Formats: sequence, C-alpha cells, structure tokens
Amino acid sequence: MRFGRLGMLVVFAAFFAVIVGSGVALAAATDSLVTNGSPPSPFPQNKQNEPAVAVNPTDTNVLVAGSNDEIDLAPCNGNSCPFTPGVGVSGVYFSFDGGKSWTQPTYTGYSARDGSPGPGPIGTLPKYYENGLVSDGDPAIAFGPKPGPNGSFSWSNGVRLYYSNLTANFSAQRSEQAFKGSEAIAVSRTDNLQAAAAGDNNAWMAPVIVSKQNAALFSDKDQIWADNAATSPYFGNVYVCNVAFRSKGGTPEPVIFSRSTDGGSTWTNRQLTAATNNTQTGGRQGCTVRTDSKGTVYVFYEGSLKGHSVQYMVRSFDGGKTFERPRPVANVVDVGAQDPASGDFTFDGVAGARTNSFPSVDIANGAPSGKDASNTIALLWPDARNGLNHEQDLLELSNNGGQSFTQPVNVAQSGDRPDFPAVALSPDGTDLYMTYDAFLDPYRQTTSTPRRFQGVVRHADLNGIQLGAVSTVYRGAVGDARSSSANSLTTEFLGDYNYIAATRDGATAVFNDARNGAVCPAVNTYRQSLANGDTSATPPAPGTDCPPNFGNTDIYSATTADPTP
Repeated sequence: MRFGRLGMLVVFAAFFAVIVGSGVALAAATDSLVTNGSPPSPFPQNKQNEPAVAVNPTDTNVLVAGSNDEIDLAPCNGNSCPFTPGVGVSGVYFSFDGGKSWTQPTYTGYSARDGSPGPGPIGTLPKYYENGLVSDGDPAIAFGPKPGPNGSFSWSNGVRLYYSNLTANFSAQRSEQAFKGSEAIAVSRTDNLQAAAAGDNNAWMAPVIVSKQNAALFSDKDQIWADNAATSPYFGNVYVCNVAFRSKGGTPEPVIFSRSTDGGSTWTNRQLTAATNNTQTGGRQGCTVRTDSKGTVYVFYEGSLKGHSVQYMVRSFDGGKTFERPRPVANVVDVGAQDPASGDFTFDGVAGARTNSFPSVDIANGAPSGKDASNTIALLWPDARNGLNHEQDLLELSNNGGQSFTQPVNVAQSGDRPDFPAVALSPDGTDLYMTYDAFLDPYRQTTSTPRRFQGVVRHADLNGIQLGAVSTVYRGAVGDARSSSANSLTTEFLGDYNYIAATRDGATAVFNDARNGAVCPAVNTYRQSLANGDTSATPPAPGTDCPPNFGNTDIYSATTADPTP
C-alpha cells in the first residue's frame, strides 16, 4: 500500500496496529520449484537448503537465487554419505518472469554425479575448480550497478550480480593452495545474466577471495550487499560481513567487515567486534548488512551482553571506512532445545533441525533511484521468550536511522511455530513482507511421530513505523522435517535461514521445503538410538534401507503481488 508521507514526526512509543490474520490469502501467490535441476534421488544429490534471493532493482522481473545444493556429490556408498572432496555446493538459479519459473543452469567443473569424481557437469558456481577452489555454500546474493570504463557507477552501465559464499582449497597440498586457512569468503560476479542462466562458464568472472586469511582461520556465515540507491554518495560500493573463527576450536569469533569500491575486484577488511573468548563473553553470529538512501552502512548480528543474547547494530557514515561502537537494539531469548544426540539447539525435536535466532534486516532505501526512500529499518528474529512450543517472530522498526526502535511485536500467524524467518520492505517503505517455515507440531521427544512444516509468506501495509494488519498471503505444501538429513544421517538438516526480496509491486520468498521428501523409518530408529545414548548404533544405508526420495529437501519460491496496491 502506498501512502503520502507524514508531515510530522512519528512518536517512537507509538503502538503497532497489528492484527494477526486468519491465514486466508489476500492475493494469489505463485508457487514454484527453484531447484528444478536437482534430482529427487539419490541422497545426498537431492538435498538443498539455506536459500538466498535478490531482485534486479532496474528490472524487477529478474531474480537470482542461491542455495546449498549437493547435486554434484557422489551418491551414498552404503551408509557413508560424505561431502565429496573437491565438489562444490553453491547452487545458482535464475528467473526472468518475476519468480514464476526458474532455471538451474549446467556448467562444467569438478563433479561426482556419476560416482567418479573428475571434470564434468555441475549445477553450482563455475570457475572454482579452474582456480584451485571449491564453492562451499552459505550463499548470499546482491545486485549493484556495473562500473563504467572510468570506474564510476551508474545504472545506465547495466547491473552486476554478486554472489558470496564460503570457499575451500581444492588441493590439500599447501604449495598448491589458493589461500591460507581452512575456509575463506569468495565473491563471484557476472554482468551477463542471460548467458549465465544459459550455462556459459565465461559469463562469470573468476571468484575473488574477500577475507584476509591466516593458517588458523575458518571464515563463516557471510552476507553481501551492494549500495544500490543512486542518491547515496557511496553508490556502487559492495560490502560483505562474516564471522571469523580464529582457531580450530572455533573461538574467538569476531565479526569482520569487507568493502569494495571497484565492483568487487579488490577488498579491504576491518574487524567490527572484539575478539574475545566465547566461553567468557558469548559468541557472535548471524551478521547481515544493509544501506539506506544516504549511504549509511548498517551491520546487525546476534551477540551476548552480560550473559544474555541480544541483537547488535553498528553503523558507518563514511561508506564503510570507519564504524561506531556496536550497541544492543533488541533482547533475544534463543529458540530451540539442546539435542542430546548432536549437542545443537534443535527446533522440532530430538535429532531434529538445528536452529538459531539470527537477525534478518531490510531497509526501504528507494532503490534504484533512492528518491522515494522512507529509510525505515525492519529487524526480525525468532524468539522463545514465551517458552518452547510458543515461539514468535519478533519485529522492531526504526525510522530515525536506528537511533531507537519500536517495542518488539510478534508477526507470525497464531498457531505457527515460526523458524528461519526473513523480512523484506518495498523500496518506498509502504509494504512489509516476511517468510518463515511454520512448524505445526510441538517439540518431539522421540523420532516416531510427524514433524510437519510448511513455507509461509505474510504481508502488512506500513506507514513509517506504523504497521497495519498482518495477514498470510501464502501457505505452502506440508512436509515432514524427518525426511531431511545431515550427510552423517545422525540428525535432520534444514540449514540456518530462508530469504525474501520485495519490490514496489510485490515480493518473492525462497524457503526450505520437504513436500517431496520421504521419511525413512530405519533412519528414525538410528537417530533415536543416538538420542538415547547408544553410540554403538549403526547407521542404515539410504540407497537400500530408505525410500528413494529420502533426504529430498527442495527450495521453493512463493511470489505474491502487493495485496493492497
């Protein structure tokens, strides 16, 4: 919904006018399989998770998505289903009709689809094998302006797609390695989306290592953003945030910020947080980065304050050169219960899907021009302050550059146990969209009963920080989380996040979906044995002991028009 701008200051203590919808869709949503090049079997080739999506600000019919996609791994050998060394897992998908349909291109690279690793067809990012690298997932995607011949940025030059992900060295020989450490952050780029969608390796530039590596560093949990509002004095800058695990034990883990002013060719790095021992001060995870129409850079992440989880915000007013000190902007009660089998916090039950309370953020910065920006900030996260089985998706809003935020309000549909939420604002700030996986059953103490979940998209009109009625515009097909699996078979695996991108006319969400997966009783029995403390339990062989489509988790999209245009 589009409003005229208010000619007065909005009082930040204003109460949200939130009405939780009944779930009846207000507008038709187009449901589509994003990972349509991946097979329904065998495991783990049929496994995808952790989707990301971005929309081209200058042509909103064009979207690009990514996910962790194991299409190129070798099938399980008996009960052994490891990641095949050297094979990438960063899938990429293109839509040229506003998210109604998707293309998963086939490139050439290092593949084990037929069980024999070597050069062959891949459904993941190209040019990693040729550069001594392996694409390792955790996808993040952004569109920005293409730099011109003189290095200046303009939308008239065209668009550049940025895809950040984790990367490992292809070779274990130190003399042949492309970087130090066990895991780095890399960025792939293309200026030719049609050729990239058609499977042309050469449509992509060689990946660039973003993180400043050392021998002990494991870089993780990356997010990327391009300053895409032409009103910004730093228009065209590209930013990446990630967490740096500085020892094999994982601690300490500061948040790192990287900046490029030349279209992603070169990068500078700075540390945004202290590098302290996590056992004493708590860890830092789940960073995300955005910009407003004035070029202010905002980085959010989850951390700890006096033993309690909080969402932190840190800002830069000079295009990422320097930053203010981080400050907490929301209190958090982390979702999930600790699983006896894996030690992870799981959302749906023992040996279940791991979970987190990382922040999702968007800013209505008026892209591509920036001229109609409201610069409203939306901050969303899953929260368990009401206890297990009473989880919420809590939203805070700001329209004064993050100086203050509204009180948190639950924007999930009543009856849902929402996990992996993501938020998006229309560029003019008049519409808010969110997506999450809704779990429909309580936390399970055994693996014998269903763990149903489905993708959900919700919408509300927005006027500054005044939120209108929140209604559900999409509910997907129901699947069972037990049909998902880690490669070790010991637990389920749905990743860590979903994603959503909004335009002035609607939104496209991408989410993990198990509608096409099958539950394997033998795997359920094995996982229950581990939960019961039986470390001698023998895992089953998915190829012979399970239905063919066990493990088949897909990425689906849901595209909706603005319900109240």
